[in-house]
Amino acid sequence: MGTHVVNGSHINAVGIWFHALDTRRNLFLMRDDRKYKGHWGLPGGKIEEGESLYDTIDRECREEIGWMPEHVKLIPIEKFTADGNRFSYHTFFCLIEKEFIPELNHEHVGYAWIDNDIIPRPLHPGFWSTLKAEDVLSKVEKLISIYTSQCDI
Repeated sequence: MGTHVVNGSHINAVGIWFHALDTRRNLFLMRDDRKYKGHWGLPGGKIEEGESLYDTIDRECREEIGWMPEHVKLIPIEKFTADGNRFSYHTFFCLIEKEFIPELNHEHVGYAWIDNDIIPRPLHPGFWSTLKAEDVLSKVEKLISIYTSQCDI
Protein backbone atom coordinates (compact mmCIF):
# COMPACT_ATOMS: atom_id res chain seq x y z
CA MET A 1 0.00 0.00 0.00
CA GLY A 2 2.60 2.51 -1.05
CA THR A 3 2.22 6.11 -2.10
CA HIS A 4 3.87 8.41 -4.61
CA VAL A 5 4.00 12.15 -5.21
CA VAL A 6 3.05 12.98 -8.80
CA ASN A 7 4.00 16.43 -10.10
CA GLY A 8 4.93 17.41 -6.54
CA SER A 9 1.32 17.83 -5.42
CA HIS A 10 -0.79 14.67 -5.54
CA ILE A 11 -0.22 11.26 -3.98
CA ASN A 12 -1.99 8.39 -5.76
CA ALA A 13 -2.02 4.68 -4.87
CA VAL A 14 -4.02 1.48 -5.38
CA GLY A 15 -4.81 -1.65 -3.38
CA ILE A 16 -6.19 -4.93 -4.66
CA TRP A 17 -8.53 -6.93 -2.42
CA PHE A 18 -8.55 -10.52 -3.72
CA HIS A 19 -11.51 -12.76 -2.91
CA ALA A 20 -11.54 -16.44 -3.92
CA LEU A 21 -15.02 -17.66 -4.87
CA ASP A 22 -14.20 -21.33 -4.20
CA THR A 23 -13.40 -20.78 -0.51
CA ARG A 24 -14.96 -17.37 0.18
CA ARG A 25 -11.64 -16.24 1.61
CA ASN A 26 -9.63 -13.04 1.15
CA LEU A 27 -5.91 -12.66 0.54
CA PHE A 28 -3.95 -10.65 3.08
CA LEU A 29 -0.22 -9.92 2.99
CA MET A 30 1.90 -9.26 6.08
CA ARG A 31 3.91 -6.09 5.56
CA ASP A 32 7.63 -5.76 6.17
CA ASP A 33 8.17 -2.01 6.22
CA ARG A 34 9.15 0.39 8.99
CA LYS A 35 5.81 2.09 9.52
CA TYR A 36 3.46 -0.91 9.43
CA LYS A 37 5.79 -3.88 9.95
CA GLY A 38 3.78 -6.95 10.92
CA HIS A 39 0.44 -5.46 9.82
CA TRP A 40 -1.85 -7.26 7.40
CA GLY A 41 -2.74 -5.43 4.21
CA LEU A 42 -3.37 -5.72 0.49
CA PRO A 43 -1.09 -5.94 -2.51
CA GLY A 44 -0.76 -2.54 -4.11
CA GLY A 45 1.23 0.63 -4.23
CA LYS A 46 2.06 3.87 -5.93
CA ILE A 47 0.79 4.94 -9.29
CA GLU A 48 3.80 5.91 -11.34
CA GLU A 49 3.71 8.87 -13.69
CA GLY A 50 1.96 7.98 -16.95
CA GLU A 51 0.35 4.80 -15.54
CA SER A 52 -3.37 4.10 -15.48
CA LEU A 53 -4.99 2.54 -12.43
CA TYR A 54 -5.16 -0.81 -14.24
CA ASP A 55 -1.51 -0.62 -15.32
CA THR A 56 -0.57 -0.02 -11.69
CA ILE A 57 -2.70 -2.94 -10.48
CA ASP A 58 -1.01 -5.26 -12.96
CA ARG A 59 2.50 -4.03 -12.14
CA GLU A 60 2.04 -4.06 -8.37
CA CYS A 61 0.58 -7.59 -8.43
CA ARG A 62 3.51 -8.83 -10.53
CA GLU A 63 5.95 -7.17 -8.12
CA GLU A 64 4.31 -8.18 -4.83
CA ILE A 65 2.65 -11.55 -5.51
CA GLY A 66 4.47 -12.72 -8.64
CA TRP A 67 1.66 -12.35 -11.19
CA MET A 68 -1.77 -10.91 -11.89
CA PRO A 69 -4.22 -13.79 -11.54
CA GLU A 70 -7.01 -14.30 -14.05
CA HIS A 71 -10.06 -12.77 -12.51
CA VAL A 72 -13.80 -13.13 -12.80
CA LYS A 73 -14.31 -9.44 -12.04
CA LEU A 74 -12.13 -6.46 -11.05
CA ILE A 75 -14.18 -3.63 -9.62
CA PRO A 76 -13.28 -0.28 -8.04
CA ILE A 77 -15.06 -0.20 -4.69
CA GLU A 78 -13.62 2.79 -2.89
CA LYS A 79 -11.61 5.94 -3.46
CA PHE A 80 -10.30 7.38 -0.23
CA THR A 81 -9.03 10.95 -0.28
CA ALA A 82 -7.29 12.93 2.44
CA ASP A 83 -4.91 15.79 3.08
CA GLY A 84 -7.00 18.39 1.28
CA ASN A 85 -7.57 16.06 -1.67
CA ARG A 86 -3.79 15.66 -2.20
CA PHE A 87 -3.86 11.94 -1.36
CA SER A 88 -5.99 9.33 -3.16
CA TYR A 89 -6.13 5.60 -2.49
CA HIS A 90 -8.16 3.45 -4.88
CA THR A 91 -9.30 0.05 -3.57
CA PHE A 92 -10.27 -2.57 -6.14
CA PHE A 93 -12.17 -5.75 -5.33
CA CYS A 94 -10.88 -8.64 -7.42
CA LEU A 95 -12.98 -11.80 -7.63
CA ILE A 96 -11.01 -14.88 -8.64
CA GLU A 97 -12.22 -18.46 -9.00
CA LYS A 98 -9.59 -20.16 -6.83
CA GLU A 99 -6.99 -19.34 -4.23
CA PHE A 100 -3.35 -19.23 -5.33
CA ILE A 101 0.04 -19.21 -3.64
CA PRO A 102 1.61 -15.76 -4.00
CA GLU A 103 5.34 -15.37 -4.68
CA LEU A 104 6.12 -12.59 -2.20
CA ASN A 105 8.79 -9.98 -2.71
CA HIS A 106 10.79 -8.16 -0.01
CA GLU A 107 7.82 -5.93 0.92
CA HIS A 108 5.99 -8.79 2.68
CA VAL A 109 6.96 -11.60 5.04
CA GLY A 110 3.84 -13.72 4.84
CA TYR A 111 0.38 -14.21 3.43
CA ALA A 112 -2.90 -15.79 4.48
CA TRP A 113 -6.23 -16.61 2.88
CA ILE A 114 -8.68 -15.64 5.61
CA ASP A 115 -12.39 -16.40 5.94
CA ASN A 116 -14.64 -13.62 4.73
CA ASP A 117 -16.06 -12.91 8.19
CA ILE A 118 -12.67 -12.63 9.95
CA ILE A 119 -10.53 -9.49 10.12
CA PRO A 120 -6.84 -10.24 10.76
CA ARG A 121 -4.99 -8.15 13.33
CA PRO A 122 -3.08 -5.98 13.34
CA LEU A 123 -4.59 -4.64 10.13
CA HIS A 124 -3.23 -1.71 8.16
CA PRO A 125 -5.26 1.30 9.40
CA GLY A 126 -6.21 2.39 5.87
CA PHE A 127 -7.74 -0.99 5.05
CA TRP A 128 -9.36 -1.08 8.50
CA SER A 129 -11.26 2.06 7.54
CA THR A 130 -12.33 0.44 4.26
CA LEU A 131 -13.63 -2.65 6.06
CA LYS A 132 -15.63 -0.50 8.46
CA ALA A 133 -17.39 1.45 5.68
CA GLU A 134 -20.94 0.08 5.41
CA ASP A 135 -21.33 1.08 1.75
CA VAL A 136 -18.13 -0.78 0.82
CA LEU A 137 -19.15 -3.91 2.71
CA SER A 138 -22.58 -3.81 1.12
CA LYS A 139 -21.03 -3.66 -2.38
CA VAL A 140 -18.65 -6.51 -1.59
CA GLU A 141 -21.39 -8.75 -0.18
CA LYS A 142 -23.58 -8.08 -3.22
CA LEU A 143 -20.74 -8.86 -5.65
CA ILE A 144 -19.87 -12.08 -3.85
CA SER A 145 -23.52 -13.14 -3.88
CA ILE A 146 -23.99 -12.38 -7.59
CA TYR A 147 -20.82 -14.11 -8.76
CA THR A 148 -21.08 -17.07 -6.39
CA SER A 149 -24.50 -17.87 -7.81
CA GLN A 150 -23.24 -17.48 -11.41
CA CYS A 151 -20.10 -19.60 -11.09
CA ASP A 152 -20.07 -23.37 -11.03
CA ILE A 153 -17.29 -23.91 -8.53
